[in-house]
Amino acid sequence: MKHNIIAAHKVIGTIVGIIIFIVLFKYLAVQIGDTSDNVTLAHAWLSLITAIFGPVVGAVTAFIGHATSDALTNNGTAWWTWVIADGLFGLFIGLITKRLGVLIGKLTTRKLVLFNIWQLVANLVVWLIVAPLGDYWVYNLSLGVAFKEGLILVVVNFLTIAIVGTGLLKIYQHYFVE
Repeated sequence: MKHNIIAAHKVIGTIVGIIIFIVLFKYLAVQIGDTSDNVTLAHAWLSLITAIFGPVVGAVTAFIGHATSDALTNNGTAWWTWVIADGLFGLFIGLITKRLGVLIGKLTTRKLVLFNIWQLVANLVVWLIVAPLGDYWVYNLSLGVAFKEGLILVVVNFLTIAIVGTGLLKIYQHYFVE
């Protein structure tokens, strides 16, 4: 019975996570200059979702959330290299929060510093390796353009997660974790 309750919580958490991710990713985003990149709180939200529900929920939330947002924006077309990269990012953030036990016990400064170091590494891997190389191989996008957009996302996502994501983790831990 306990396993069914946990599974139900994860399904509901995933659905709610995806809906909020889409709203933040598509409707509460600010475009960065002349790029196709946006400042969004979706990845800060993702850090909380993965800390609560784990890496699989994080991967599914980011993948479906990004694909749906792209489809709503681009006449039903998703930019699949970035959708896959976002799914991997959700998985990586989930593995990080699980490994560090971010919401287990006290949320210490050490846990938050390690979380932010590792989320920077995840951002670097996903947005400076996976997404740009995918764009180059699949869409024949120039490596210079792909890496420029990837670097912008590394900086934006890192800062958003470090500031807002860390704040969300602190608030959740304070009010919902014993």
